[in-house]
Amino acid sequence: MDLYAVYVLGIIAAAYCFDFVNGFHDAANSVATVISTRVLPPVAAVAMAAFFNFIAFLVFGVAVAATVGKGIVSPSVINPDLILAALIGAIVWDLITWYLGLPSSSSHALIGGLVGAAVVRAGLNSLVWAGLGKTVAFMVAAPVIGFVLAFLLMTSLIRVFFTVPLHIINRYFRRLQLVSSALISLSHGTNDAQKTMGVVTALLISVKWIPGGPTFQVPLIVGLLAASSIALGTFFGGWRIVKTLGYRMTKLDPVHGFSIETASAVTIIGSSLVGIPVSTTHVVSGSIMGSGSTMGASRVRWGVARKIIWAWLITIPASAVVAAASYWIISML
Repeated sequence: MDLYAVYVLGIIAAAYCFDFVNGFHDAANSVATVISTRVLPPVAAVAMAAFFNFIAFLVFGVAVAATVGKGIVSPSVINPDLILAALIGAIVWDLITWYLGLPSSSSHALIGGLVGAAVVRAGLNSLVWAGLGKTVAFMVAAPVIGFVLAFLLMTSLIRVFFTVPLHIINRYFRRLQLVSSALISLSHGTNDAQKTMGVVTALLISVKWIPGGPTFQVPLIVGLLAASSIALGTFFGGWRIVKTLGYRMTKLDPVHGFSIETASAVTIIGSSLVGIPVSTTHVVSGSIMGSGSTMGASRVRWGVARKIIWAWLITIPASAVVAAASYWIISML
């Protein structure tokens, strides 16, 4: 095996490391509410989340992978150096925000990495503006949709069960939250694991290890390895971010957890089916604020929310800068 092949395989390994970090960083998205409402203990919650993360791509297909693989950066400029720089940008930013306990977006970190490396390599014309614009638009729209759906669902539940004692409501919604938690874990794997599938497939096409073509076909082994990596990352979890999402933003009961998880899952799965790479982190955070707002604006800790929003806003430019610098260094070497 020549050095070039070893280099490409090393980049593929780095991509799956990113997928592991993605699951580790974003584990909170699918388990924070079910843990904070005490429906499941932490180990059981992350084990369930890991399982549904793994099987997700077999259920909903790979439309998001196609968008990431050919809809953000022109396939003609993709090469191993660009993919490696993009992954460095994404992983570095993920680890920084994990350390700070901020639920930023692994998805947008990867997209920012691709953008930063591509611009250094081939200029602004290397970007696919239609796909990038759609992604950036949903960076704003997705958490808003999650907020609105969670608010409306929680408001409806309050009206329907207004005369029922809270302890009886929670008894039933503890069971229902098992379903909604599984659904959001499924949606997380559907959208987030596919980013790595798209990047690895684009890399394999660029080095001609698999054929390209008008349709973007993700090899089964690529999908299985991506699903396994994100599932393992989810199992080991990111407990700093669980604390931020599950405890610091607002106080949650099982009925709130159900509304948050259901609204988030509907938003993410709907986006995935049309191939839009959204941020699970953004959607879940928006849904938490939407559900919490039904108890009164004062029940949401808006100071924590503001810090999270700032992390959202700087994720793409920050990871792009790291990736751009990484590409420059790699190209010099």
